[in-house]
Amino acid sequence: MTPLPSPGHQRRRQVALFVETSLASGRDILRGLARYVREHEPWSLYHEPRSLEDSPPRWLRRWQGHGIIARLQNKAMVEAVRQAGVPVVDVLGVVPNQFPLVHVDDAAIARMAAEHLLERGFRHFGFLGIAGENWSLRRRDTFVESVRHAGCSASVYDLPRHAADSSSWETVEDDLAAWVKHLPKPAGVMVCSDQRGPQILEACRRAAVGVPDEVAVLGVDDDEPLCEVANPPLSSVRAGHLRVGYEAAALLDRLMRGHSPPREPLLIPPVGITTRASTDVLAIADRHISEALRLIREHACEGLDVSGLARRVGLSRSVLQRRFRAVLGRSPHEEILRARLKRAMELLLQTELPLADIAERAGFNHQEYMGAVFKARLGTTPGQFRRQGAARSL
Repeated sequence: MTPLPSPGHQRRRQVALFVETSLASGRDILRGLARYVREHEPWSLYHEPRSLEDSPPRWLRRWQGHGIIARLQNKAMVEAVRQAGVPVVDVLGVVPNQFPLVHVDDAAIARMAAEHLLERGFRHFGFLGIAGENWSLRRRDTFVESVRHAGCSASVYDLPRHAADSSSWETVEDDLAAWVKHLPKPAGVMVCSDQRGPQILEACRRAAVGVPDEVAVLGVDDDEPLCEVANPPLSSVRAGHLRVGYEAAALLDRLMRGHSPPREPLLIPPVGITTRASTDVLAIADRHISEALRLIREHACEGLDVSGLARRVGLSRSVLQRRFRAVLGRSPHEEILRARLKRAMELLLQTELPLADIAERAGFNHQEYMGAVFKARLGTTPGQFRRQGAARSL
């Protein structure tokens, strides 16, 4: 996003950042902010290590700056930044309708999580959230609706907001283990954030439930150290906080130049999913269909067709078609197209390859066919999809 021209001889703008460094999401936001500042007019940044729960710093009362970007967790922080009398951009959204908001798209995150687990053949689902947290509630409601749209249902467990600090921690963990134990198996579970991943993995151990064979677990934020130290390593949605930071800086830049704030929040879509051991499984009892899904995932872009797929799994085409639809509710051809479309979308957003080359690499017979699939499935052309992605990217 290109900033507006700045007036000459203006002193460097001073911007305060109230973004926690204790979470991967906050650190990614700071990285995005830093990237915007490097690419555009430099700012003097006021920032110190903090957590979400920290009180407003005393120096803010006498600070004479130009703008603030903050993860506003409580009313005390809201009031403190309001009294500063400068443009503010919120990058958390816990306290609603106070300042312009740039935030990850919680609904899109939940839809991506549901698709990830559905693609692995799960027909039973769970969601682990946090009671009273609006972002968790949005993810919960969209996840439940997404799996319901696929003909499934999800069980929900909302942890108390401060369960980690409660004297009844053991009780909470035992209750969570009981919930896990009673989930229909195999089940795919979305966790509202990576921070809660260790809790459900511990609950699975207490319930003697195997991960990922009986319960597959998917987090959000891709906090790499936390995900890797989990046992097993935790798969996670890459939520897009890096771009939140970049777009928040761009918005603050416009506000400091006198532009009106936007009427609606700017919601940033998720980037993708980092698959680790906690979801590295196919929840398919039918071994032929399980193998067919693996082959599609690995070879759909290499010219694999339904007849070739049937030969490789040792079934006739008609039997494969019937059993595939019985298990997944869609045909092998539809699954192959889904895999090719997903690969084409990745190449459009991550490379500068010509459309003809992308069509070939994604397994489409020609560019026109790829365009027809995009139009039918996404309501847009490959070129439009790429331009839209470029406009939103860093």
